Amino acid sequence: MKNQQDLHRLLILSTECDVYNQIFTQAGLSNLSILVSDDPVHAMKSGILCDVIFGEPSLVCHVINHLPYVKWFQSSWAGVEPMFDPGLRKNYVLSNARNVYGEMMSEYVFGYMVAIERRILLRWQSQLKGVWDESTPGTLKGKRIGLLGVGSIGSHLAATAHHFNMQVLGYTRMSETCRDVDQYFHGVKIVDFVDGLDYLVCSLPGTKATKGLLNDDLLTALPRKAWLINVGRGSVLDETALVKALHAGSLAGAVLDVFIEEPLPVSHPLWHTPNTYITSHTAAKNYIPDIAALFIENYKLFINGLPLLYQVNFEQQY
Repeated sequence: MKNQQDLHRLLILSTECDVYNQIFTQAGLSNLSILVSDDPVHAMKSGILCDVIFGEPSLVCHVINHLPYVKWFQSSWAGVEPMFDPGLRKNYVLSNARNVYGEMMSEYVFGYMVAIERRILLRWQSQLKGVWDESTPGTLKGKRIGLLGVGSIGSHLAATAHHFNMQVLGYTRMSETCRDVDQYFHGVKIVDFVDGLDYLVCSLPGTKATKGLLNDDLLTALPRKAWLINVGRGSVLDETALVKALHAGSLAGAVLDVFIEEPLPVSHPLWHTPNTYITSHTAAKNYIPDIAALFIENYKLFINGLPLLYQVNFEQQY
């Protein structure tokens, strides 16, 4: 990387480029020249000398091979799957957005879990019919939540679960760093992990290793009382197996924010599968001030030749 006296050229390639440009400019980042664009074709021409990119992987993937001086790309998303295409160069540092979605994901996950336990939607349906509904509500207290993935999002969910006095189980590749997880599982222990769960919450990234992990065998191993909540990536879930399980009543229900194909096709059976809530990839939208603050922090590390936060391993794809 360059030393602190060198001028760095930043290309902001984002649908929100003007907003990010205003924040970065006001931050007074040293030795930085900024170019903005929301169009990859324009960016390829104007950003040829840039050594830093900030923006959305869906746009940056079209230009990375045409910008030979880029040494670092800071993604404004957590997911960077478009950058793993075999035809794209990988001789640069890729960092993604982490530790910025935990609060919103907790709002989403526990919002639906509370709604399920307190029978909020069912009571609303009773109200519309003029029916006095005295059915006994459930409670999150004492329930077992399984976190499939205990990264920055899973760790935040674990802490929130303890607020509700839930028992927290975590499944990870190796790490056991979150103190709010009561019991960890790894490797082939995944079937033991799902045994007895009331809620299975998946926040895993979409990688070669996680593709189809939530398959028919794992869904069948879940108790009939269990709800599946997927806020990670659609590729982790076998959607056909889930439709089958829900129609068979072998799962209580599913809350799905992400899908293999987005937007979800109107002909997809999930639209009409019982006890399924679809939320169209809205669980945790980018909160621009947090994403901008992450870039600013990483830029200061970059110009001083220090390791960047949240670097992505191209081989492991996260």
